[in-house]
Amino acid sequence: MSKVVKSMELEAIRKDFAGVKDMVVMGVGKLDCTADQQFRANLRKKMICVKRIKNSMARKVLCEQGIKIAADSPYFAGTTLYAWSSVAGMAIAELCRAIDGELTGKQKASYKDKLILKGAVAEGLPISFDIAKKLPTRLEAIANVVGMMLAPAGKIVSQLRAPGANLASQIKTISEMETAAIGA
Repeated sequence: MSKVVKSMELEAIRKDFAGVKDMVVMGVGKLDCTADQQFRANLRKKMICVKRIKNSMARKVLCEQGIKIAADSPYFAGTTLYAWSSVAGMAIAELCRAIDGELTGKQKASYKDKLILKGAVAEGLPISFDIAKKLPTRLEAIANVVGMMLAPAGKIVSQLRAPGANLASQIKTISEMETAAIGA
């Protein structure tokens, strides 16, 4: 590959990865062209980009982008596909869930042993795909924090209301007993 072609290809990869800090790294075995096209088309519908990149070029561009993956990492072994979201703000968990859904869905047999999940990159740091899939999205994390903040207040309110509710229940029982005695 000439220097001109190589520099043009590196520039195209830099443009594709501009601002990308979350991605999924997959190894490709003997994936036939039909399954590859179907996989890419299904992910494209979910606004996920997929690109096969030469490992040396990917290593160089990712290092320039500030993504810290060791040069001897299994992420750069064999033929590698990189998948990332074209939607700003899509969490790594959503990306992983979408890819996992595609790999375990209807087309499961055509991807079995042909697409190997090497891992994920979250905020520029490599992590396990399974851990990335279980991470909460931004909205889920906010909901958890708000729930934890409101829980103590809810307990205090219920404890403040309990004595009054008990008293009202006893008064109601006594009044029902008196009306039953008068009616009998």
